[in-house]
Amino acid sequence: MAEEPKKKVKLKVSGARSTKVSAEDAEADRESMGQVRKSLVFLAFVVVAYVAYLVFSGQFDEFVTSLAGVDLGWVTAGVVCFLFYYVFGVLAYVLSVIADPDSPVGIRDLMSVEASGVFFMRLTPNGAAAPPAQIYRLTRAGLSVGQASALNFTRFVLYEAGEGVFAAIMLLFCGNYFYKQFGDVTLIGLFLFGFKVVQVGAVLFLCLFPKPVMAIGNWALRFANRHGWLSGEKFNKYYEMVNTQVMEFAGAFRSACGNVGEMLATEVVTLLQLGCMYALPFFVLRAFGEPADLVICLASGSMLELLINAIPLPGGTGGAEVGFAYLFKDMFGQHLAAGFVIWRAVEYLLPVLIAAPCMGMRSNGGVSIRRRWDALWGGITGRINGFVETGSLRGTGVGRSVRGVTVKPKAKPGGAGASASAAGKSKARRTSVSGTGSAKVDVAAKIAAGKAAARANGASKPGDHKK
Repeated sequence: MAEEPKKKVKLKVSGARSTKVSAEDAEADRESMGQVRKSLVFLAFVVVAYVAYLVFSGQFDEFVTSLAGVDLGWVTAGVVCFLFYYVFGVLAYVLSVIADPDSPVGIRDLMSVEASGVFFMRLTPNGAAAPPAQIYRLTRAGLSVGQASALNFTRFVLYEAGEGVFAAIMLLFCGNYFYKQFGDVTLIGLFLFGFKVVQVGAVLFLCLFPKPVMAIGNWALRFANRHGWLSGEKFNKYYEMVNTQVMEFAGAFRSACGNVGEMLATEVVTLLQLGCMYALPFFVLRAFGEPADLVICLASGSMLELLINAIPLPGGTGGAEVGFAYLFKDMFGQHLAAGFVIWRAVEYLLPVLIAAPCMGMRSNGGVSIRRRWDALWGGITGRINGFVETGSLRGTGVGRSVRGVTVKPKAKPGGAGASASAAGKSKARRTSVSGTGSAKVDVAAKIAAGKAAARANGASKPGDHKK
């Protein structure tokens, strides 16, 4: 069904919730799970190799002793910190769809999408299976393949940009620390940062100049096909992606750029999300009773994550171990091996276990996120305005207030003239009453004023009384 274009709406989607998922998306999800099974076998081998290293290097006793002295309170705090990483990730997706009042995607759908990202980013090389799995869950929520791909791609761009921005901020504040601590090896960190900048720049170039990217991509595909480097099936798959999805990605990014406030809010939330992950070494250090500088831990965690992303293995295996040992050796001292195990458990293994059951979550349709937010915000502002108006009325009332009724003091009896004056002023006097009883009180006041006026007239004519 064609829909009318809206201004500053990131994605235009049908309000109807689709229950059909394309066979291609379902097949991509199954392939992702197949990659996960292979990765689990690989990681099991890595764990066995790591335990063997501890045993044969004579560090196993020291490792066990260090683990025995861990403060579980700080470890729990680290787990809670990483849970906020997940919460901020869901919030970033919410900000990406909240502009559309007819979006069929619900909160639980987005929780499933973020959980899929957390799961597959850790269990597939370079997180390659994360985008297909997330797109599959977005299409299951009711978006078309193009809309789901565009939304997920825009989120990917902002996340990658967030990693670069966070690293730049940390280098600005802690560059001198890295140079004093590691000397010329700091150039490796600068290289990793430069690689991230180039990566983000290439993605932005794709979004802003899709036609040159399509021309280059088609030339490269034809060249590879002529030399037999690509099979006919893969050539058709990549050709369709280059000539269809590139334009969809570019259109979605331009639409997002049209709503600058939404993009900035999403980027701020992304920086908070990354901070929750980079801060984990701080909690692990405190768990061992070691002093820890939060800013230094954030900077080191940022550099470590750049290194992990550069390693094309599940979870950046190899880069994580080497990077952690190099960046945090002086901080952990004799607790280095145990510290790495706890950090890896909180940052890697536990998120996988938590994300796995969340991937099956689905919203039940109903009211969109935007309309729920409008209703919630309208209720909050209504209550605030009600409190303000009530306070201003009470502040301007005369006399004393009893249960919402402002009662004015009675005039002292001062003769007929005073009574007549009071009777005349009673027309202008109104007793403030809450609810629907104000009309009754006004009538009673008029009757009382009439009786007072009658008594005043009788007292002013004594001759009539004698008659």
